[in-house]
Amino acid sequence: MKKINLFLSLVLLTPSFALASKKLLLKTPIAFNSNLPGLGTTIKYVKERVEAASEKKIIIKLYEPGKLVPPFEILDAVSTGKVDAGYSVSGYWQGKITAAPLFSSVPFGPEVGEYLAWMKFGNGEKLYQEMYDSNGYNVKVIPCGVMAPETSGWFIKPINSKEDLKGLKIRFYGLGGEVLKKLKASPSLIPGGEIFPALEKKVIDATEYSMPAIDEKLGFYKIAKYNYYPGWHQQATIYELLINKNKWNKMKRWQQTLISMACNDATTRSIAEGEALQFSAMKRFRDKYNVHLMKWDSKMLKIFKKAWDEVADELSEKDAFFKKVYADLSSFRKDYEIWKNHAFLPRMEK
Repeated sequence: MKKINLFLSLVLLTPSFALASKKLLLKTPIAFNSNLPGLGTTIKYVKERVEAASEKKIIIKLYEPGKLVPPFEILDAVSTGKVDAGYSVSGYWQGKITAAPLFSSVPFGPEVGEYLAWMKFGNGEKLYQEMYDSNGYNVKVIPCGVMAPETSGWFIKPINSKEDLKGLKIRFYGLGGEVLKKLKASPSLIPGGEIFPALEKKVIDATEYSMPAIDEKLGFYKIAKYNYYPGWHQQATIYELLINKNKWNKMKRWQQTLISMACNDATTRSIAEGEALQFSAMKRFRDKYNVHLMKWDSKMLKIFKKAWDEVADELSEKDAFFKKVYADLSSFRKDYEIWKNHAFLPRMEK
């Protein structure tokens, strides 16, 4: 018997519904340039799949960063109905909602499989929507893409001890930035398109942003020659499609289902894309651009981990919802350990 792909089945069924429906337009500003692999290509893939499956009865009109809404204003714009939807990452709302970064990436947190397990079969998605609802944001959130581990930064000089971090002006994302702040660095969060000029003008001394293939396109290697691994702050990063809730509630069931399925499809694709592109970029860093591919030693990783544990405790004490989410994720991870420790091969150095 031939296997029928569920997504393709929906494609075949959709036109009969679509013909009876008005065209749905979703004006969607995005936080990342659409030419960036994974970051931008994922939402472009969602657009293509949705428009093809609906026979253009659903149109997702993407706006590059800053063209309609600045990246850090997307949540407010979607919530107020200024735009229909937006594509971003929840950690960008850290200044508004303390717990927001927990739904994008967690220092020393889960890798892709474990993170998605919590999101899809634990309480992750439920708590994710609850976060926006309880903070008064009129949005429907759909996890829509996940990234492979990031590098943990581009530095002009090697970092040999925590003393080397003191006073360092560094662009750093999310909860990892709070860790560096505790270690006396001076982290700031700026959009991707502004990082290279900031490095060039020495507004910042160092930066992290994303995976090697993305960082390459942004040209950090031209200025900073020490690229550190592993990305202790982002072993996996989940991205979000936000849709104005009034708009979402007025959609037909098939429209909601199609968009959700396209995001699930894109999440699978983004995992594969992320894993496939990094090694060639790293080889170019090493062989063409004379970048030093550095690895944190166990001493530095323990310093970062200790600082993270302190940050997590402090934020849990400060914010009840952060405590609720972090406790739920930690409980899931504790249960997951028996599977993780028995099922997977240990990573061994050659």
